[in-house]
Amino acid sequence: MFKQASWEEPIIFNLRREGRKGHIPPKLEEEIKKAVGEADTLIPKSMQRTSPLRLPELSEAEVTRHFIRLSEMNFGVDSGFYPLGSCTMKYNPKINEQLANLPTIAMIHPYQDESTVQGILEILYALERWLAELTGTQEVCLHPAAGAHGEFLGTLLMRAYHKMNGEDGKRSEVIVPDSAHGTNPASAAMAGFKVVVVPSDEEGCVNLEALKAAVSEKTAGLMLTNPNTLGIFEKNIEEIAKTIHEAGGLLYYDGANLNPLLGIVRPGDMGFDIVHINIHKTFATPHGGGGPGAGPVGVSEELAEFLPVPRITYDGEKYRLDYDKPHSIGKIRSFYGNVAVLLKAYAYILSLGFEGLKEVAEVSVLNANYIMHKLKGVKGLTLPYNSRKPRKHECVFSAKPLKSETGVSALNIAKRLLDYGFHAPTIYFPLIVEEALMIEPTETFEKEELDRFVDAMQKICEEAYNNPEAVLKAPHNTAVPRLDEVKASHPKTMALSWRMFNKRMGEIEVLNK
Repeated sequence: MFKQASWEEPIIFNLRREGRKGHIPPKLEEEIKKAVGEADTLIPKSMQRTSPLRLPELSEAEVTRHFIRLSEMNFGVDSGFYPLGSCTMKYNPKINEQLANLPTIAMIHPYQDESTVQGILEILYALERWLAELTGTQEVCLHPAAGAHGEFLGTLLMRAYHKMNGEDGKRSEVIVPDSAHGTNPASAAMAGFKVVVVPSDEEGCVNLEALKAAVSEKTAGLMLTNPNTLGIFEKNIEEIAKTIHEAGGLLYYDGANLNPLLGIVRPGDMGFDIVHINIHKTFATPHGGGGPGAGPVGVSEELAEFLPVPRITYDGEKYRLDYDKPHSIGKIRSFYGNVAVLLKAYAYILSLGFEGLKEVAEVSVLNANYIMHKLKGVKGLTLPYNSRKPRKHECVFSAKPLKSETGVSALNIAKRLLDYGFHAPTIYFPLIVEEALMIEPTETFEKEELDRFVDAMQKICEEAYNNPEAVLKAPHNTAVPRLDEVKASHPKTMALSWRMFNKRMGEIEVLNK
């Protein structure tokens, strides 16, 4: 049984003591003193600080202890098994972090002249070509800041394509399967499309008859994840692509589940016209907490002219940022993408090579199927949608029998897993599975760790039948006990900044009086 560290650790502002210093700056040289003394002429009055910064006054040792203690009360991707389904929470190689933090990279400014940033432009250009090769697309844009941002760009490209063909008003619908990621319909709606949902069949794939019934002259495209959110490969993908293309629509690939396909099959070869890539999932850059992320988008030759500007070009001698793209949709963000994250992906691909990336896919599929077979037959759990069919990167179990027989839900299992030292899998998604537990082990974790997870799941299900209170009141061994889910996410509870916290404390003081 796991026990998390627990410290009585206040926020850093409450630790401060006047006069303590974590850093003593060197004495100023005479010429610097003179420059500082001339601040009134160097810095406009309107920009000068009129009051001291309200920073915590602490020694270096105090700061170090504070953040180490906080880290010991947290769980991260380096702490242990992190099987969030469809999130692909894999290990982030530290050498990639070191490369992205090199001064020659970190100190680059986006307003520098092209001639002074040839090195990073070369890296980004090469990354575009590698991603195009891996996805089977013609051109790749690195600009989107996340997967959902890539989705939004993809739907904007659909719009631009149909507008060019004189069908902007006519092509008003985007088809989305009922197993899709929630951001798919949101992105389509943001781009001005009406979302048409098609159901899954008994095998967990797109219902072909329902799809054909939904397709019409209004269809702008289909947004599809393959393998889908059940971890099942859409075996009819060629017929799906044919159906959409014959109707004049475009096929969009959600790249959240690209990990099990690397080096095996390419979305472009399946018939997809637009492909977004979750760099922070598949190519091992940090993930979670709202970022940082990157969601490059690859497109077929017919759509390349609509990609955002600037485009990185190479004339054989130098790299250039090209804004002269008359049919481009314009800009979707500042500059050229989240460069630090993209650089980590570049290092990841370079270090593994094609064969290494292919092995990533093979091991991730092996791990997912290993867990699936180990958990099949555990009392209280079922495997919906053709339990005999192999899965790809993830498997989705249902705890519906467990809940109906013991009162222990998927949420309770997720909480109890923390007591065993595991992060919970994704729960209650996809929505087509009741009491869903979506487990994606990735290629990162070894067999021994998978066995420990399986053992913990089996024990929790046994506890549900023999001692349900142990599960219903979990977690017991974490730094923070069981949270009130509603209260924890309520706007009146959350304090996301020091300013918000101070305001909240002031409100509480008034109420207490």
